[in-house]
Parts: sequence; structure tokens; C-alpha cells
Amino acid sequence: MTVPIDADSFNAFEAEGWEQQAGGYERLFGRITARLVEPLLQAAQVGPADRVLDLATGPGYVAAAAAWRVASVVGVDVAAAMVALARERHPELEFQQADAHALPFADASFDALVGNFLVLHLGRPEQAAKEFARVLAPAGRLALTAWDVPEEARFLGVFLDAVAAAGATAPAALPQGPDFFRFSRNEELEALLGGAGLEDIEVETIAFVYPAATADQLWDGLLSGSVRTAALIVRQTPDTQRRIRAEFDGLVAQYVVGDGLEIPVSVKLAVARKP
Repeated sequence: MTVPIDADSFNAFEAEGWEQQAGGYERLFGRITARLVEPLLQAAQVGPADRVLDLATGPGYVAAAAAWRVASVVGVDVAAAMVALARERHPELEFQQADAHALPFADASFDALVGNFLVLHLGRPEQAAKEFARVLAPAGRLALTAWDVPEEARFLGVFLDAVAAAGATAPAALPQGPDFFRFSRNEELEALLGGAGLEDIEVETIAFVYPAATADQLWDGLLSGSVRTAALIVRQTPDTQRRIRAEFDGLVAQYVVGDGLEIPVSVKLAVARKP
């Protein structure tokens, strides 16, 4: 039986979680997501004088890179703490707190929209996708990334496998959210963007290896820089957390290379155009 999604509670959980996790994001996730900045901008064909909206800007990685391309860029994030971090890092750029489900911009305001790992955090992705299409100008481009399935995105997969191997289940207090890996499937990304009225949709897979110094670095980076996955672990009992960590240590051992770890990462990159 499918458990219904409580989109409002999930969106509130995500927003509150990112307020708490903003400071730890760059320890692991920021280093990985930064690898997708240039592919995103290239896919969206961002160039000089383009009006660009960077969705879920986080510390402002994509916004800053768009500005280097001489684009006119605005970065938005649902978490005030992330907006404050982005403004601190890039005081010359414009950042606003905004919900992707209801963007505070007029129709056809931007030539390009980019969202680095946004769609998996949305309780109502179809509603958000229609907002993306609304604020895009005719012939405007949209580029989004999402994690691949955990069998390929192993830096996430080892955590989820460790939870399963430890016999742990999701804590009852966590709001039921959408399938974290829904948009790991090409057809789901295509349907999302097509349903919003976008065209010329293409999805590609980008794979690389992330070098982690130690298992501790990987573990601490996830717990301090994610929301849903971290909550799956930190809201367990201390005994269950210890079991998960033991399983995790066993799983990451297969990725030891020399004095460190080399963890496979795989990402979906989708691009579309507004008619």
C-alpha cells in the first residue's frame, strides 16, 4: 500500500532542515555538487547578458559561475541561512529567499533557469516545474540535475544500504516525502518537463569519482550537509546509529584506494526549452 505524501509537511521539513544544515553543506555535498556547475550552465547555454535564475542556489556556486559568464543572475533559496551564506560569499550578486513552488517573478523574466539538485527536494515538483516554465521567456532554457539511482550514486547508496543492513526503518516522526530517486529515471524527468509545456527535452548521465580522505569524512559530511538522508540516521536510537555506522564502515571498505576512498558518483542532467 502506497503511503500518501504530505507535501506541505515535507516542504516545511526540508525548509527547516536546510536552515540548520547550511553551515555543513560544503563539507561534502558542496564539493560534489560543484562538479555539476559548468555542465548545468553549458546545458542551459548561459552567455553574456542572459537573465539567469539560479534555483536552490545554496552557497551561490552556480550563480557565481553564471556571473563569470557575464550573465545577469539572481539566486534564490528556500532557506534564509543559505541566502545569507551566498550573500556573504558573493556580496556583488543578488540573492533572495523564495519557494520554488511560487516564484516571486513576473512571467518571462529569465532567459535561463538552472537548478542544481533541486527537484528531489520538492513536495510538489509538477507545480514547481510549471513555475519554471512561467518565468522563462520564449525560447528560454532550463537545466536541472538529480542524483542517479543509489546503485550508481554510491556516496548516497552506501548510507542507504547501511541503514537497510542494520535493519533500521524511517523514524515515524519524519514526514512522508516523494521518492528521493524518482528523478533518477530519465522518463520521470522527461515527463516532468514535458508536463510543464517544455520541449526539446534531453537527459544525460554524468559520472565521476569523488575522493574522500576517510570514512569519517564521508559520514560526517553527510550528517552535517543533508536533510532527509541525515534525518534517517540521526533520528535513530544510539544503538541503531552504531549498527548503521558499523555496516557503513564495512561497505565503504570496497572503495579504499591507497590512503583514501574513491566513491562513484552519478548524476542525471536534464535540459529543456520553452516554446
